Amino acid sequence: MSFPHHRPRRLRQTPALRRLVAETRLHPAELILPAFIREGLSEPAPLQSMPGVVQHSTESLKRAAVEAAELGLGGIMLFGVPAMRDAVGSASLDPDGVLNAAIRDVRAEVGDSLVVMSDVCLDEFTDHGHCGVLDAEGRVDNDATLEIYAQMAIAQAAAGAHVLGPSGMMDGQVAVIRQALDAAGHQDVSVLAYAAKYASAFYGPFREAVDSQLKGDRRTYQMDAANRREAILEVQLDLEEGADMVMVKPAMSYLDIVADIAAMSTVPVAAYQISGEYAMIEAAASNGWIDRKAAILESVLGIRRAGANVVLTYWAPEIARWLREG
Repeated sequence: MSFPHHRPRRLRQTPALRRLVAETRLHPAELILPAFIREGLSEPAPLQSMPGVVQHSTESLKRAAVEAAELGLGGIMLFGVPAMRDAVGSASLDPDGVLNAAIRDVRAEVGDSLVVMSDVCLDEFTDHGHCGVLDAEGRVDNDATLEIYAQMAIAQAAAGAHVLGPSGMMDGQVAVIRQALDAAGHQDVSVLAYAAKYASAFYGPFREAVDSQLKGDRRTYQMDAANRREAILEVQLDLEEGADMVMVKPAMSYLDIVADIAAMSTVPVAAYQISGEYAMIEAAASNGWIDRKAAILESVLGIRRAGANVVLTYWAPEIARWLREG
């Protein structure tokens, strides 16, 4: 039996009906706020390419973390921008370095009321901008990089991070970090693996956010945008190595990947709505071409509908306030 017996429009007639039958909903606890702290700032520094996003000072980061906890967000992901860089990212290991100090500061403010996450990667800390150390021929040395990741992980866990996010796409990074954490007595610290991280044109504004020194690209270690099945392999390997959660990055251009991973993963799946996705919506909205609030909510709802359990988004506090307002 078909029309006129079946009229799907019946369930779309009022806002209350649409709410009743909605298959996917947003909740603040599913949102993670990425946040940048830059060493030496006394006031937050706005980012030109990401209107509304800043490089934080110590005090402004603490205020943002407290607000995130009060809004009921799921977590905050911290990225550090050091004053000094070198070839091996030494500042990443300094217990008093910008990122490790920020982890301690945020934990002191929010305790366990907000999941404190931190980025385990060298790109912010190296003078060449790559996610790992370079060999004599200028190529990223996977295994030498893993040794530093292990030390970074221990330093960040000791500073108080609940969850570590290895984002460098080095082969074996989850296994090395898990082994290092366990050996150092940090068995309860979780690993959110950037399992399927693609080389993307949409990372541009992030480069401003972390003052990236990168020349060239990261296509020898980040995934090729043409590949879908390979993402399954990457996730399977990270699960075998002990990942507690897995991530797809970027989100909006890779919703098929999010759906694939959600269908096979035995652990929670995250997706990162990255800087370029944020910048496009903000730019279109500022020109009056789209409804800003509606576009933001639809974009994040789409990521959730594809299967992501949690979404990293720079709009997390704003969305949480909208949800609170009903």
